[in-house]
Formats: sequence, structure tokens, C-alpha cells
Amino acid sequence: MQSDSPFRNAAQRESDRVAKRAAVLRAAVQMFNERGFFATSLDDVAASLGISKRTIYHYLANKDQVLLECVTIGLRQLLQAAQEAEQEPGTGRDRLIRFLRRYAEVNMDDFGRCVIRTGEEALAPESRDQFRALKRKIDDALRGLLEKAIEDGSIAPLDVKLTAFVLAGALNWPARWHAADGSMSSEQLSQGMVDILMAGLIPRDA
Repeated sequence: MQSDSPFRNAAQRESDRVAKRAAVLRAAVQMFNERGFFATSLDDVAASLGISKRTIYHYLANKDQVLLECVTIGLRQLLQAAQEAEQEPGTGRDRLIRFLRRYAEVNMDDFGRCVIRTGEEALAPESRDQFRALKRKIDDALRGLLEKAIEDGSIAPLDVKLTAFVLAGALNWPARWHAADGSMSSEQLSQGMVDILMAGLIPRDA
């Protein structure tokens, strides 16, 4: 029998807490991207949500934790994209393309954009190690996809480290100039940019 109690049960309260915490992070990341981390205060974030700064502290300990959570969300989205790409059928090139397109799309969304726009110096020293570790995992994933594509002959045998730097560097830049209300969607831009970049990886005897 369904209860008619006006009081929310534990599961409902936890769902509310998760939703409110997510709303704080979304509001914060948008302000960090627009104004910069140092020019944004938690008072600003609270005001945008119509709550008090004390309410934010109920969900997140301090401004550094807010930033760390924001960049961690973006980096985990990239890691998930790499894991999903590795499970795709087809050639190594196909899997690399899948990852690169999603990589670009994530970097044009709020949390991925925050990863690119926020230097690690904005994080507290104890948070930087976690930030760097996640970035290394993404770089390792990209290099792994490149190595497998080289092994199966679907891309040219290029220097893996240099190629990873070039690809990531090119696909990081839309985080700084892409506008959501622009003439091209993030999906269209990611496809167009990856097509251009992949043209340089075609095997020379192809």
C-alpha cells in the first residue's frame, strides 16, 4: 500500500540532496566558465540559485571542493568516452574517431569546458594530484587507442606521444571559442574537426 504520509522517505530525501548538489555544481561551473574561478564567489553562486551560501556548505565543503568536483565530472566524462570507444566494433581508426568526436563534444559542454579553462593553479595543492592523475588516465587512453589503430594498420605509424598532444590540443580549443548559440552544433563541429585531423593519420600507402 502506498503511504499518504506528507513526510519524504529516506530515498526521496537522498534524491533531493543529489539533485540540489548537482544544481549547485551546474550553477558554479557556468559561472567559473563565464567569469573565471577567481572572479566568482560562492555568494555569487548562491545568489544565482536564490539560496544562502550556508546552504552550499551543506552540500560542498568549500570553493576548492566545488571546483574539484566540476573538473572531475568533466574528466570522468572523457574517461567514460574512452571506455565506450574501446568497446566499439570496427578498426582501431573507427574507435579512435568515436573517442575524439566525443572528446570534442565534452569539451564544449559546461564541465569539460571548465577542465580546459581552469588552470591547475586554481586548485588547492591537495586537489592537484587528483586532477593530474585523471588527466594522465585520459592521455593514456588516447595513446592506447592510437597504438591499437597503428597496430591494425588503420592509421599511419606516427609518433604516438606527439600525435596525442596534437589531437588533444586541437580538440581542447573549442572549449574557449565555441558558443552554444552559434551556427554549428557541438556535434557538427566535433565531426568536422575530427574529419580534418584524421585526414593526417591516413596510412601513406592508402
